[in-house]
Amino acid sequence: MNHDPYIVKPGSQISLVKDYNPGYKCEFHQKGDAVRKLKAGILQLAKYQDILYAQNNYSLLIIFQAMDAAGKDSTIKHVMSGVNPQGCQVFSFKAPSEEELDHDYLWRSMRALPERGRIGIFNRSYYEELLIVRVHPELLRKQQLPIFPKGDQIWKQRFEEINNFEKYLVNNGVIVLKFFLNVSKSVQRKRFLERIDSPEKNWKFSASDLQERRFWDDYMNAYEEVFNHTSTEFAPWYIIPADRKWFTRLIVADIICQKLQELNLQYPKISEEYKRKLSAAKKALEAEN
Repeated sequence: MNHDPYIVKPGSQISLVKDYNPGYKCEFHQKGDAVRKLKAGILQLAKYQDILYAQNNYSLLIIFQAMDAAGKDSTIKHVMSGVNPQGCQVFSFKAPSEEELDHDYLWRSMRALPERGRIGIFNRSYYEELLIVRVHPELLRKQQLPIFPKGDQIWKQRFEEINNFEKYLVNNGVIVLKFFLNVSKSVQRKRFLERIDSPEKNWKFSASDLQERRFWDDYMNAYEEVFNHTSTEFAPWYIIPADRKWFTRLIVADIICQKLQELNLQYPKISEEYKRKLSAAKKALEAEN
């Protein structure tokens, strides 16, 4: 499947409104076709994850960013449904704690990085430092920064720091995949109403969700800045249409599978000495009564 429509080409200046359609569904006219393809992708992902775990050279960091109700949780749940839990970990980053505020803003993310052979998922991430903190700059005051850059310098500085951080990760075998689930404002409204009207979904809705919706345009501007400055050759951004959850899941799974395929993963090759030990073990087992 061609992923060019979703990738933010490094060095480009994109517009979410003009360049990306939240309702895009490629050539799929029937939901069932996409669901069947997703099932095949989940099986393929499980196979790649098994080899990734066995080879133990690379790890995969998958970052999800989105506005509320874009479907991050359900995408993670469905796409990773076939993966061995031993080889996968998920972290959801909320507002920083007092302990976390006593460290640099990347500290808590560093602690959560996946080990070699594992897939790590960040449900929101260090990019919140360029999103919610930018929309609500008063949050910077809580970070106890010794030097407070003027104007937009703080954001330029953090663009550079995050790019350098991700380059460091990739150089050390941590593959970074970054997804923005691009939901439209109208579909977000619809999903909010569903959460309010359905008792089993009431717990998903928070008054703060509605408050943040009032800053929609500010968030879109902040996201565009993030994409324009931090989509790189080694860690590009993928903007995934999110108005149809079934399509979102399909594209995310397909991109993850392609990235793992590109690594040319192989099960570890055993030595001749180890083969002799296996042969001896087999004979011993077969000789048992």
